[in-house]
Parts: sequence; structure tokens; C-alpha cells
Amino acid sequence: MQALATISAAEPKSRRWTRDEYYKMGDEGLFRDQRVQLIEGEIVVMSPQKVSHYAAIDKCRQLLEKLLGDDFWIRTQGPLTLNPNSEPEPDVSVVTGTRDDYQDHPKTALLIVEVSQTALGFDRNEKASLYAKAGIADYWIVNLIDRQLEVFRNPNPDENHPYGFGYSEKKF
Repeated sequence: MQALATISAAEPKSRRWTRDEYYKMGDEGLFRDQRVQLIEGEIVVMSPQKVSHYAAIDKCRQLLEKLLGDDFWIRTQGPLTLNPNSEPEPDVSVVTGTRDDYQDHPKTALLIVEVSQTALGFDRNEKASLYAKAGIADYWIVNLIDRQLEVFRNPNPDENHPYGFGYSEKKF
């Protein structure tokens, strides 16, 4: 029997998607009845929201609007275009200006707040690293499990985090 030619085995690789491809898939109905976000080229399916989750989002928005007034746009679950491969939809984001100042989704935020109940590990790790990589100075997690606010500040390069960035200051 003749020996088979050597076949180089390659490990399977994940396909990374761009923002444009993500929108085309959405236009074709691929995400119908699903909550999804584009995170560093991966399409992440999110859990359905419980009432306590959405109520906390709304309370946070209301409080920030009272504190910050009309000089900022307090957005709930609105996309942020952080780079061509990431368009997360944070639960609450604070951006400069008003909605009329934007022709597309904002590219950054002064503050991002995630309300976390079922995805606490994801929010502490992948989302924190993603936001740090984007230079978001203040990232908060409203931790519904432990009933506490977690504050992340001072983004910096750190190879120990999923996307090569993390926060040097964390208060729980």
C-alpha cells in the first residue's frame, strides 16, 4: 500500500466577523428573537432580561440623568462602535452631547454601566477587558447577585486579560 501524502493538520479556527457583516446578518434575519452583541468579532448571544435586571437599568439611567443633567446623553442598551469588530450594547452608557450630535453610534463613552445577574463573570472579564482596550475610563458593574456596585478605573495594557487590557483600579 502506498503511504498517504503527509497532510498538515490545522487546528480549527473561529471566524471573526466585522461590524458590516454583523449588520448584514441582522438585516437577513439571522438574529430574529435573540439578544446578540458583537464582541471582538464574535457574535455573543445574551440571556433574556429578568424584570430585576431591566428595573436596575432604568433606575441607573434615571439617577445619572438627575446627576448629570442635559450636558450628556444617557443611553440604555444602545450600541457603541468601539472598533470595526466590536459593537457591544452596554446596559447604560454616558456619552458627551445629545442624541442630535450623532449620525452613527458613539465610538466611546465617559462611563459604561453593566447590570449583571446571569453574566457576572463575562462582565468582569471579557467586557471589562474590551472596555479597557477601548480606553473607557470608568466601567461599573451593578452586581445584582451580591447587591453591590463594582467600579473599574484606569485602563491599561495587561496581557493577563482576554483582549490584552484591564483596569488597574477595582473597588467592590
